[in-house]
Amino acid sequence: MSQQQDAKNHTRYHPLQHFFWLPLSAITILTSLVALITALVKGSSALIYGLVLAAAFIGLISGFLARRNALIVQDRVIRMEEQFRYYRLAGKMPSEKITVKQWIALRFASNEEFVALADQAAQKNMAGSDIKASIKQWRADEYRV
Repeated sequence: MSQQQDAKNHTRYHPLQHFFWLPLSAITILTSLVALITALVKGSSALIYGLVLAAAFIGLISGFLARRNALIVQDRVIRMEEQFRYYRLAGKMPSEKITVKQWIALRFASNEEFVALADQAAQKNMAGSDIKASIKQWRADEYRV
């Protein structure tokens, strides 16, 4: 059983990405860079080290793009879900002043405090961290990528 989610522990780590892929990529890039420089200094063939370095960067960039693109799509979905939730609870369209980052923070608010907090976020241009800190009854999001 996992710990109940709140503003302090809602950050999500993907062990394979954060604790395997990223460190392994960093080690591969550093090692191949050192080997490439060493080969160049010695005047020996550096082609293979350059190719390994390039492949490591390609893998790192591909992984970052895959993660970034998934988060962008997820943020758009959250924005639409929370705008619909606001409409459903308030019976009116939400303020267009509410940013995507504010919607993402507002998703953690319970239905009871959601509309008032969304209105406050729009009026005061609250940061996501301030919105999260204002939530009294946390609504967990266990499906974040």
